[in-house]
Amino acid sequence: MKPEIITGAEIVIRSLQEESVKFVFGYPGGAVLNIYDAIFKQTQFKHVLVRHEQAAVHAADAFSRATGKVGVALVTSGPGATNAVTGIATAFMDSIPMVVISGQVPTHAIGQDAFQECDTVGITRPCVKHNFLVKDINNIASTIKKAFYLAATGRPGPVLVDIPKDITAEEAEYIYPKSISMRSYNPIIKGHTGQINKAIELLVNAKKPMVYSGGGVVLGDASESLTNFVNELGFPVTSTLMGLGGFPASDNKFQGMLGMHGTYQANMAMQECDVLLAVGARFDDRVIGNPDNFLAKPKKIIHIDIDPASISKRVKIDIPIVGDVKSVLEEFILTYKDIKKTHDKSIASDWLEQIKKWADKDCMAYKDDGSQIKPQRVIQMLHKVTNGDAFVTSDVGQHQMWAAQYYAFDKPRRWINSGGLGTMGVGLPYAMGCQLAFPDSQVACVTGEASIQMCIQELSTCKQFNLPVKIINLNNRYMGMVRQWQEFFYGNRYAESYMDALPDFVKLAESYGHVGMKIEKSSDIEPALKEAFSPKLKERLVFMDFITDQSENVFPMIASGKGLSEMILAEDL
Repeated sequence: MKPEIITGAEIVIRSLQEESVKFVFGYPGGAVLNIYDAIFKQTQFKHVLVRHEQAAVHAADAFSRATGKVGVALVTSGPGATNAVTGIATAFMDSIPMVVISGQVPTHAIGQDAFQECDTVGITRPCVKHNFLVKDINNIASTIKKAFYLAATGRPGPVLVDIPKDITAEEAEYIYPKSISMRSYNPIIKGHTGQINKAIELLVNAKKPMVYSGGGVVLGDASESLTNFVNELGFPVTSTLMGLGGFPASDNKFQGMLGMHGTYQANMAMQECDVLLAVGARFDDRVIGNPDNFLAKPKKIIHIDIDPASISKRVKIDIPIVGDVKSVLEEFILTYKDIKKTHDKSIASDWLEQIKKWADKDCMAYKDDGSQIKPQRVIQMLHKVTNGDAFVTSDVGQHQMWAAQYYAFDKPRRWINSGGLGTMGVGLPYAMGCQLAFPDSQVACVTGEASIQMCIQELSTCKQFNLPVKIINLNNRYMGMVRQWQEFFYGNRYAESYMDALPDFVKLAESYGHVGMKIEKSSDIEPALKEAFSPKLKERLVFMDFITDQSENVFPMIASGKGLSEMILAEDL
C-alpha cells in the first residue's frame, strides 16, 4: 500500500485516536494551533475547552480516577505549560495515569528566549513519571505510544510530551506502533511465591491482625480481590483517604479512615496490632504520623506495592512483596484456601472485642441542636439523598475531611480528591471530568468558599458542555482548615484566614446560567438537597451555598509530629 503522508499535527491526532481517547481537555495557543486545526477536522474524540489550563489537567486527572483510563490534556507553550504544572504535580502525587501534550516554540528558537518559551521538560521533570521533547516528526507516534504505556503500567503517573510547533507542521509517513517495549522499563506484576507463603503464615497466626488499604487498591482495580480476601479471613480493615471505597464502608469489618483525621478505632488498631498487612499504601506522614511512635509497639509488617521504591521508605518492612496488588491478592486467596481449614480464627477474638470497645467511643459524634447548619450533617444528608451512589469530588480543607468521614463509600472510584498534594481548586474541574465520563450519574462537588474561587471560572465550561454537577459549598466564611490550625496551635490568631469579601454565590452561579440556592437553616438541608437532585433539576448545574457553623472543627485530629495514639478528640476540649 502507498505510505500515508500526513502532518505532525495529524499524527498527534491519529495517535490519540489509536489509543481510543474519548476526551481531550485543553486550551489553545500559538504553539498548538496546528494540532487544534487537526482536531477541528475530526470527530472521533471530543475536545473540552476549559477556561484555565490548570482545570484542563485536573479534569483529565478526574476522568482517569473515575474510569481507570488514561486522561489526556493539551496545552500551549510557556504560560500554558506552567499553568498546567499544578495539575501535573497533583496527578503525580496520587499516581494518576495521564498524558499531557504541550506545545513548544519551533526547534530553531529553543533556547533563544522566544515568545512564550519555557523549558517545559525541565520544569516538569520533578513531577512526572517521564517526559519527552520530540524534535523529529518521525518520533511523534512512537513517543505518544510510549507515553500511554508508561502512564498506565507499573505505578501509574502523568507523562508529558512536549512538541515544537514546526514539528507539527512538517509531513511524514504515518505508522503507529502496535506495541511498545522499553528495555529499561519492566514493571513487576506477579508477586514472589515464597514471600506470599510467608505472609499468609504470619497472618493466620496473628493475634491482633490489621489490614491497611491504600489508593493502590483503587488504582489497581483490586477492590473485589481485597474484599474477598478480607471476607475469607474476617480481619478488621482501615483505609487511607485515597483508598476510600476500596473496601465497602458499610461492612462491619471496616473501621473507617485512619490517619490525621481518622477514626479512634482505626488509629488505635493500627498502633496496637501485631501483624499489619499494607496493600497499595505508602505509610505517609498524614497516615501514620511519627514513625517512631508508630513502631513503638512491636509489629510485623507485610507490604504489597507495585513500586519497590515505596517499600521500607518510611518504616522497615518485614515481608516486602513487589507486584500488582490485584495479582498478589488473588495469589493470597489461593494460598489461603490451601490452609483455610487449619486457621483458628478464634485466636483474634479478644482483639476484635477490643476494637469494638474503641469504636464504642463514637469519635465521629457531633453536637447539633439545629440552631446552625452543621457541615457534617450536610454530608450525611448528601449520602442519604444520593443513596450513597454519587461520584463525590472535593476540594481541600475541612470540607474534604468531612466528606471523607461522613459519606460512606461502598464502591471504588467514587471518591475523587487530591490526597498527596492537597490542591485547592480541584473540586469543580474534577466534577467536570467525572460528569463527562459518566453523563447519567449523579456528581456532587463538595467544596468551601475559599477553594471554589480558585477555579470558579469553570462554571463557564459547565454551561458550554451542559454538565449538571451539584456543588455543595460548605461556607463558613473562613479558610476552615487554616483557621482550625490557628485555633489549636497559634493562640487563636486568625492571620489572613477570614474570607471577608465573598461574592454572592447564588447570583454568581445565576450569572453563568446555572441554578443558585442559599441555605441558612438546618431544617432546610434535606429539602434543598432533594430539590437539587430532583428530576426537575437533573439537567442543571445547581450551586448550593450552605451557611455553616464557623466554629466547627474536624475531629479526631493528630497534630503534626505526633503519633497515631495521640489523637485530639472533641470530647477532650
